[in-house]
This record gives sequence, structure tokens and C-alpha cells, in this order.
Amino acid sequence: MAKQTDEIKLLSSVPLFEGCSRKELEAIARAAKEVSHPEGDVLAREGDSGVGFFLIKDGTAKVSVGGRARSRMGPGDFFGEISLLDGGPRSATVSAETDMKLLGLTAWVFKGLIEQNPQIALKMLRVMASRLRAASARPTN
Repeated sequence: MAKQTDEIKLLSSVPLFEGCSRKELEAIARAAKEVSHPEGDVLAREGDSGVGFFLIKDGTAKVSVGGRARSRMGPGDFFGEISLLDGGPRSATVSAETDMKLLGLTAWVFKGLIEQNPQIALKMLRVMASRLRAASARPTN
């Protein structure tokens, strides 16, 4: 139970899931699977189709775009949240700098989850609409 509590805490920090109740976060945690990757593995490759969402539980990863290092990610960081919805191409390459443990949720598992828990989808749509509205209101240069 402590393991799931830790996963729920991590999931609650993901902006896309910020409107979800504890019960909904528990459902997401049950649907997700822990995956491990050794140092050096490519977790996501820029331009490839995204298969899902990954939340880092342990370890560090390097993020690069166009072959240039952009940032590092560690516990609590995540990537692939939009591919849950559209399966679009990855915008960056994410490589394991250390051995890693991640919480993974594929698009097809997520689809089943929201079919059984439609309130999760509605709450995610509200968050996305709010972010889109905020981005649209920003002045462009």
C-alpha cells in the first residue's frame, strides 16, 4: 500500500492530473506499470511516435532536442503526457543517465481507464482547456 501511496503522490504532482480525486489517482496508479531501464537506454526518441506517459520514480535522464542537450530530469519529472491523447511524435530524446524506475501508462491502457472512469477525461480536458486559454492569451513576439 505504501508503494501505491507514493505513486499517487507522484501522480498528483502531474499538471494533467491535478483535478483528479484521490480515488481517480488510485485508478490511474493501478493502471500504470513500473518499468525499469538501465543506464544508457533511450526512453523516448525525438520524432518517434509516443506510446504513452512516463513518470520518473528513481534515477536521472538527459533530454536532448536535435542532438543538443537541453535539460535533465529526475524523480517526479515526467514526459509523454500528451501522447496519451494523440500518439503524436516525441518532441525530444530522453536517455537514462543512471539506472531508472518509471511509472508507465500506455495510450491503450489509458483509453480503457477513461472508458471506465470518464470523469478523469473530463477533468483532464478542463486542465488542457485552461492551459490552452492561458497560452492563447500570452502576447506573441
